[in-house]
Amino acid sequence: MTGDEPDPPAEGAPFVKELPERFNELGSFIREQRAGARLSLRRLSELAGISNPYLSQIERGLRRPSAEILQQIAKALRISAETLYVQAGILEKPDGNTDLGRYILSDHHLTEEQKQALMRIYLSFRHENEDGPGGVPVPDDPASGGPTVTTPGGAPPAATVSAG
Repeated sequence: MTGDEPDPPAEGAPFVKELPERFNELGSFIREQRAGARLSLRRLSELAGISNPYLSQIERGLRRPSAEILQQIAKALRISAETLYVQAGILEKPDGNTDLGRYILSDHHLTEEQKQALMRIYLSFRHENEDGPGGVPVPDDPASGGPTVTTPGGAPPAATVSAG
């Protein structure tokens, strides 16, 4: 070995390689969103309140923008900041398994009747979107052909909502 050759990669080297790749992906994503919004680089930089060269460097993966800068870019692109945070690796990608029902049923600001009404609406949307090809429901509860509403303790809600 001569003194001009780089040292062998350290154990953490794969992680270091992933970061520039993450920035390239983030930059490409921002560029695609900008193109989809039909904005020039200059116009997006104006709307986001950042310099044109800085935005160009972000899009080319040369700079790692802060969460605040990502928020400004997201606002200018009219997309959620969370979308850019996920792309930047600041937040983890949602797994799609939200437990909204648990949050509704545990909200102490709502009456049992209000909780059940919200759950019926929420579950009807979920059920509608879970229909398989040809409109055949994918049942969670064999007796009703759809999801069952239960309280956090596992019992059915006490109050029922009538349509009237």
